[in-house]
Amino acid sequence: MTRRKKKSHEDEHVDESWLLPYADLLTLLVALFIVLFASSAIDVQKFQKMSTAFNEVFSGGNGVIDFPSPMPEGSTAPIKKESVSASQLSGLSDEEQDTEELKKLKAKVDHFIISNDITDKFETELTTEGLLVTIRDNVLFSSGSAEVRERDINTAEEISDLLIMNPPRNIIISGHTDNIPIRNAHFESNWELSVMRAVNFMKVLLRNPELNPEWFSAKGFGEYKPKESNDTAKGRERNRRVEILILPRELTQNR
Repeated sequence: MTRRKKKSHEDEHVDESWLLPYADLLTLLVALFIVLFASSAIDVQKFQKMSTAFNEVFSGGNGVIDFPSPMPEGSTAPIKKESVSASQLSGLSDEEQDTEELKKLKAKVDHFIISNDITDKFETELTTEGLLVTIRDNVLFSSGSAEVRERDINTAEEISDLLIMNPPRNIIISGHTDNIPIRNAHFESNWELSVMRAVNFMKVLLRNPELNPEWFSAKGFGEYKPKESNDTAKGRERNRRVEILILPRELTQNR
């Protein structure tokens, strides 16, 4: 009988070359999920694109990580963890995010001014102190009076709607006059007139139940913070005003 030949060692060895790409794939997937877990927010559109890219690379698009979207189709809103601020999600610093919010608020106030054709009576300006809204005194008050005129109550109430913010900000209402001495039985000085104009205007604003008095304060500067020279009638007219200063978040939090 012919003796059966022994199988060589090479014939018995199983080909394990497939383990290498498989191990690489597992490593990449583990790395992917670590990154996703460590991320503070997932942008749905970016996640879907990334999922598609991994599918194409690893399995020809057959759905290796084909997770269903946690948002309705067509939605672009990110899924946020509570510990992540809006500024982190947008890639902006807190200060830059705050400035963007104030810019949007300024645009809303500007739209109100243009829509009501009162550009000659209202002004808005972004300053280092916050968003400053200036209202000429003849919009709200009669000469020498600190009471908001009945016919202008509606304008004040519309302004109050513009000041509804979430979360709220601190708001300072300030009154200003020209340097012409006041002569009536109600006020001994322009300073007193400016204080009462600020207070009375603030009271009208706070009739709005959505505004919390906790966030408001009133000041009177009299003639001592003029915008222009009091030497001309035009300058004095610009100096007689009420200002609404909407503070940045940082100053709001520190107050």
